[in-house]
Amino acid sequence: MMSGRTSKPTVGALPDATADSPVVPVALTWIAWSLFAASVVVLLARVRFDAAWEIPGAVRVDGLTALMWVVVTFFSGVVHSYSRRYMAGSEHGVEFFGNVFSFTIAVMGLVAADHVALFALSWLTMGLVMARLIGTMKGWNQARVAASVARRYFLASSALLAVSLTTLWHATGATTVSGIAAAADGLGGPVWLVAAVALVLAAMIQSALVPFHGWLLSSMTAPTPASALMHAGFVNAGGVLLIRFAPVVTVDATLMLGIVVVGAASALLGKLLKTVQTDVKSELGCSTVGQMGFMIMQAGLGFFGAAVTHLILHGFYKAYHFLGAGGRVERTAPTGSETREATAAGVAVVLATGLAGGVVFAALTGKGTSVDSGLLLVAFVVLTTLHAARGAVERASLPAAARYGAVPLVFLPAIAVYALVYEAVSGVLSGLPVVAAPTELSVLHALVALAFVAAYVAIEAGLHERSRRLYVALVNASRPASGTLLTTTEEYNEY
Repeated sequence: MMSGRTSKPTVGALPDATADSPVVPVALTWIAWSLFAASVVVLLARVRFDAAWEIPGAVRVDGLTALMWVVVTFFSGVVHSYSRRYMAGSEHGVEFFGNVFSFTIAVMGLVAADHVALFALSWLTMGLVMARLIGTMKGWNQARVAASVARRYFLASSALLAVSLTTLWHATGATTVSGIAAAADGLGGPVWLVAAVALVLAAMIQSALVPFHGWLLSSMTAPTPASALMHAGFVNAGGVLLIRFAPVVTVDATLMLGIVVVGAASALLGKLLKTVQTDVKSELGCSTVGQMGFMIMQAGLGFFGAAVTHLILHGFYKAYHFLGAGGRVERTAPTGSETREATAAGVAVVLATGLAGGVVFAALTGKGTSVDSGLLLVAFVVLTTLHAARGAVERASLPAAARYGAVPLVFLPAIAVYALVYEAVSGVLSGLPVVAAPTELSVLHALVALAFVAAYVAIEAGLHERSRRLYVALVNASRPASGTLLTTTEEYNEY
């Protein structure tokens, strides 16, 4: 390089997504945004008239349907628009757009389905189409293997759902989701247990909870917009399933506690697995595993409105981060971020902000004011606020006094907004059979909560970093299927 001069490689202009674009991507993008506009109208009408529209025995459009239609079609519209440039020039472009649109229709059908056969068919279709999106780049053997891995998981999830729905139909005589919900009070015994456990397992697989997270971490060959759709929409299906069949899973408090346990375990392990990842997409994948654990945990506590709120906000968060993942990759030496040592004042500010956040949430939602699982929901809010406030205090590039003053001024209004969104979502869901079913606290609840908090604090303190054996175990647990690994640069070129 000559002195005083720099050189930058020229890679050419980005393709123009509007020039010579095939008609199929253009048309499907337009239809996706039209569906979003129509879904907004349906949601507003649902809120205004507080009624459910249905084709008896087949389809039912209630609050959950309208809300999820808006969310799903919005993400679909964004992915369609983003992909116009991302997939420009790819020989798989038309097929990719067809699969994205088919996935959108499958999810819309799932959240509207009332007949159990239509529900099961939508669930199966959703999984098979997502597997096709994961394997879009057919020139990569790794992409084909990743699609095959995902397909096996999704078929297993569909089989479990079929077992559950068949069992519930046999036990209640109802062929609709609403009919099963109406007859759920009479469920119990081994038949109910088989149906409920199969439901939970199907939800765990679809939401990539530990130990079923392998398909998600093996899907990194998927095009970035497909990953955004997967992490912002597909994994939420587990939460939707539990909400739809809330009258079934809330029959027994022991099962609900079990759901809390599996959700808490996945939340903690997802956080741990994230610490050993070396690339952006894998970090985001492990983050999804943890966040889906939190969502399932909220459902287990009986607060299905909170679970829906979580999946919606997480969807926006992950869609943004996946579609912007390229911006985080810089071809420079890693510099790291400045982290300050904890001070007494900083610890006091973090603790006060976390506790105040819990008080604000409880005051605005009424949760945590009784001795029931609402206390654990508020504790979850406190823990989340503590984590975020701690990060801001330690890493914000501001003078100490400004940081300490800004933390409560930023986070407390954010908690208030979250609480109001939660209340609004719960209001939209008010027509569902079960929106909130808090359970009485038991000794087991206390033990689970203490174990969770102790493990969370240990992770935040970095105690896990002192064990080489744990590090190796985490690396092995987060290792994708061997056939999906891209090991040489030539394997990235499908042509």
